[in-house]
Amino acid sequence: MALGEVGKVGVPIAHLGNMRTLLDAIPLDKMNTSMTINATAMWMLALYVVAAEDAGVPANLLQGTTQNDIIKEYLSRGTYVFPPGPSLRLTTDMVTYTVQNIPKWNPINICSYHLQEAGATPIQEIAYALSTAIAVLDAVRDSGQVAPADFGEVVARISFFVNAGVRFVEEMCKMRAFVEMWDRITLDRYGVQNPDQRRFRYGVQVNSLGLTESQPENNVQRIVLEMLAVTMSKDARARAIQLPTWNEALGLPRPWDQQWSLRIQQVLAFESDLLEYDDLFTGSVVVEKIVTEMLAEATAELDYVLGLGGAVAAVDSGYMKQQMVQAHSERRTRIESGEQIVVGVNAFQESEASPLLADLDSAVLVVDPEVESQAIADLQSWRAARDDTRVATALAELQERARTSANLMSATIECARAGVTTGEWTSTLREVFGEYRAPTGISGVVGSVSSDLAEVRQAVEITSRECGSPLRLLVGKPGLDGHSNGAEQIAVRARDAGFEVIYQGIRLTPEQIVAAAVAEDVDVVGLSILSGSHRALVPAVVDGLRARGLSEVPVVVGGIIPDADANWLRERGVSAVFTPKDYDATEIMRAIVDTVRAAKSMPALPNPCA
Repeated sequence: MALGEVGKVGVPIAHLGNMRTLLDAIPLDKMNTSMTINATAMWMLALYVVAAEDAGVPANLLQGTTQNDIIKEYLSRGTYVFPPGPSLRLTTDMVTYTVQNIPKWNPINICSYHLQEAGATPIQEIAYALSTAIAVLDAVRDSGQVAPADFGEVVARISFFVNAGVRFVEEMCKMRAFVEMWDRITLDRYGVQNPDQRRFRYGVQVNSLGLTESQPENNVQRIVLEMLAVTMSKDARARAIQLPTWNEALGLPRPWDQQWSLRIQQVLAFESDLLEYDDLFTGSVVVEKIVTEMLAEATAELDYVLGLGGAVAAVDSGYMKQQMVQAHSERRTRIESGEQIVVGVNAFQESEASPLLADLDSAVLVVDPEVESQAIADLQSWRAARDDTRVATALAELQERARTSANLMSATIECARAGVTTGEWTSTLREVFGEYRAPTGISGVVGSVSSDLAEVRQAVEITSRECGSPLRLLVGKPGLDGHSNGAEQIAVRARDAGFEVIYQGIRLTPEQIVAAAVAEDVDVVGLSILSGSHRALVPAVVDGLRARGLSEVPVVVGGIIPDADANWLRERGVSAVFTPKDYDATEIMRAIVDTVRAAKSMPALPNPCA
């Protein structure tokens, strides 16, 4: 499942040995460590605790954060395994264990960042993140593992990770609304009297959704504006900031690109006087009006989600996911129509040649493919050297506890000590909890309407009529890459253009995609890959189709794909490659129709159709 992705989407941690190597020579009693990990957050924390033990650092001295926000995984990022109920249990067990045993640890970092990346409006970002916080806090309270008198300590360890888009005023007001709503919820719903425990503690990664492949140098000023939105208002200022790089729409950033983003922060912090003053917006009539409106709208949306039964119920029903896909569809329509200007994309497209792009092949990081084989060899060596009896005993104890209501953190820590691997821990819990596929959210979305789309619908109808059946498009998401918003938007627009769309969601193997293409008798396969693993995964699908006698079925690919790789894919049988500069989904639909006709040796249609 991780074919082609090792070393591209984070640090591969398969066992305690990997964690020891990662943390070697780092003083863990002085370090504050953040782990962007969710479905396996309990396991990663266990490895961290045992690695610290080995270094002589007791757990009560450890400081850091695990993201551990599984609700947003169902809605946007996709790195989930288990159903919502058992996943929330793992989160609850971690929260209660850390509060009692690792008191300086933030066990959950509720992440609205990915919600905005998947299309959420500021109102949805506030409401859905706070509904997640309520789900977690309610579960912890109802578990009985924390005394009521200590519940303020639980609230005090909840942190947030939010997004900041380019609409400066709106984003700054969003953060002020976030602060006020959190204070109200923790006081009124949970009775936390200590204002320090009610503080809205948050970090930020500024927006990546708005970064462009076209004229990517413009991304620098976008990043600066977004950073200012979460730093200028002292009463709602971020405690930590992560900035993307100027070239993330082109590929993986290099160390120099990352340094540039770090220097932006350092100039603001150490050269400007921005941090020296009280809140600059207190008393602003405009700001107060916007915040008041946001509070009312976000409260109404939060109350609606709670009325559905809360965040977990709103995941199962598909409500929150569908609302986000709808919002993203509307955003795309505004950009395509020109109503929402994106400089260098749909306006001001003329440009001098950029020296930053003089050598595109070296403008992004290229990961050595040997990293994957080295990781596999390391895993095999680890398993060969450990005590298999101790491993089996630890896994049996984990499974037995998982079948009860016992807290799983201690059993997980023992698994880490025994030498259990990440896959073994997950597989053991999968046997008890089962697996889950979240709703895709595309079925109820109201799509785009335009004269251009009507023309494409006509081209689809003509081609379907000539084929004797409706055109069928399979949208596939191969590999572990869970960033599904691009695939969802293509599926929605293809449906609006008249295609019959087969979209089975994320995390499919190439073999599963090929099998679906055969079973559904599709006319074209579209693959969405954002992890940089296209060189490994796409040929596997193309070759699989050929092996099943479907060499006439064209494959088109979309994602963060450098030009050199796009040419390489075409040489290996891919019919078309689309990247972020291809922002108009309706034009992509017409290109797919033309691709299908060429593959079936049909005469080309005029554009527009007569």
